[in-house]
Amino acid sequence: MSTPQHPSQEQQPGLFCAIGSPATSISKQKLRETVENFLESLGARDDVLLLPPDFTRFHSQAGTITRFISEYYNFTEREEEAEKIDGSRKQSASSPSIQIIPALGTHVPMKHSQIELMFGSNLANKTTCNHNDSSSEKNSPFVVHNWRDDVVTIGYAPAEMVEQATHGMVREKWPAQLNKLVWEKRIQRESNSSSSSDVEEAANSNAADAPKNQRRKTNPQPLVISIGQVVPHEVTGMANYNKNLFVGVGGVEAINLSHFIGAVHGMEKLMGRGNNPLREILNYGSQQYLEKELDLWYILTVMGPSSSSSGGDDHNDGVEMKGLFIGRDVKCYDLACDLSLKVNFNLLERSPKKMVIYLNDEYHSTWLGNKSIYRTRMAIDDGGELVVLAPWVETFGEDDTIDSLIRKVGYVGTPAIMQAMKNDEDLKSNLSAVAHLIHGSSEGRFSVTYCPGKLTKEEVESVGFMYADLAEMKQVYNIETLNDGWNTRLDENGVEEEFYYISNPALGLWAHPSRFEEGSHGSEKISDDVAVSISQEASDGSGGVGGWKHPPRTQA
Repeated sequence: MSTPQHPSQEQQPGLFCAIGSPATSISKQKLRETVENFLESLGARDDVLLLPPDFTRFHSQAGTITRFISEYYNFTEREEEAEKIDGSRKQSASSPSIQIIPALGTHVPMKHSQIELMFGSNLANKTTCNHNDSSSEKNSPFVVHNWRDDVVTIGYAPAEMVEQATHGMVREKWPAQLNKLVWEKRIQRESNSSSSSDVEEAANSNAADAPKNQRRKTNPQPLVISIGQVVPHEVTGMANYNKNLFVGVGGVEAINLSHFIGAVHGMEKLMGRGNNPLREILNYGSQQYLEKELDLWYILTVMGPSSSSSGGDDHNDGVEMKGLFIGRDVKCYDLACDLSLKVNFNLLERSPKKMVIYLNDEYHSTWLGNKSIYRTRMAIDDGGELVVLAPWVETFGEDDTIDSLIRKVGYVGTPAIMQAMKNDEDLKSNLSAVAHLIHGSSEGRFSVTYCPGKLTKEEVESVGFMYADLAEMKQVYNIETLNDGWNTRLDENGVEEEFYYISNPALGLWAHPSRFEEGSHGSEKISDDVAVSISQEASDGSGGVGGWKHPPRTQA
């Protein structure tokens, strides 16, 4: 079997492998071999916790990696298609218990059909077909993250860091919060009988100060693996790494404040930059708590457009793995960021007057679908138009309360949004909603025309967007014939129209050089005379399992 490729001949501490380049295409066989070699290097385990993303990050290949880990540890049988590709395999001598917490953040819990599509039928069939049936869910390896009730605060980042990042608007410590099940992996090293109350007591007593050799008494240790894709991101600059923990399986206060910090710092100053004030806060939490307390490893992927037209399953057609990075500290993340910028950052020589974006079935709300705005706003020309083809979008927010706040305030520009927050206690206690509204506002520089499948003209226009009929616009912009990048068509008057098409905004960041340069074309200045509350709450409409108290009715 091939051995992992490293940036240098010598093994770097905390880094197992760094594979990839813009021209690389990592096969499923190579991916499996590398993951199995990594797991073999860790030795036998009794307890494994996996933290992949949810279905909104389907293209990350985190589902496939999770399946490979499950098969290596004898938790599930190997999928038939894998046997056809590669009959040989490595296999663990141990058969540990495995739990999987999709990093939902505030997203809706995954449906059974999504779990099956993303993680394979064998893992999905270990779950019940109805995830709302709590009595049968006890036997499922999948644990739904409850960002209201299942979270413990493990420590804090200094108030000075938060004050600097928010331009003085928040003068409180940032709480590092995790799902209790993740933090219990530290406690179980000392006592496998620790209760949830023991976890909270230990966390609050700053047990992180104890020497390592006094904490790790059990052998083998519980293993935590965070899995996901590194790509430019509107809140943290570059996605994944410790964001998968502090946001993906984090709590209300940490999530809301994190989103707000990103918004007030300015999206144009964040996007595509791995080092920024918010990431410094998250890294502080990692260094002070995660790295000292957990046997935590990261498996990070970099995905890009496929170099060939042939693809595997329908959802992955046109996308391939360009990079694979496995490590336990920021070095792993930095290397993935370097490659992601080469693969996912699209610098355009000229700014398009019109951009057309297609949103697939991963996007059912503008909370998710506004990625079409985040990822293109640094490219589109002043006075331009962004057309969003969104067949599956049926709501604005990912929960009742956020949805109502979006409908009440709208994507009306930073000054108006901040003024609304100044006078609205609901907004002050839902900073992630404020951040989302700012991120989704064009600030009057360009227009946004939404073409949703399940929202009315009145609903779309009420939040500040323009509306167009989806069926009509799909005839004008036929996604079956368009190519990613520049396209032309003749309008009804025979005049040629040039536009830029993107089939999947999740795969990159598009920008014109003048808007990516440091300090140029920044976000609207945010007033610093609005004091916001550090005591963020999950409201009744968003405080239940996975951020939902009453999940919307969806079909499996």
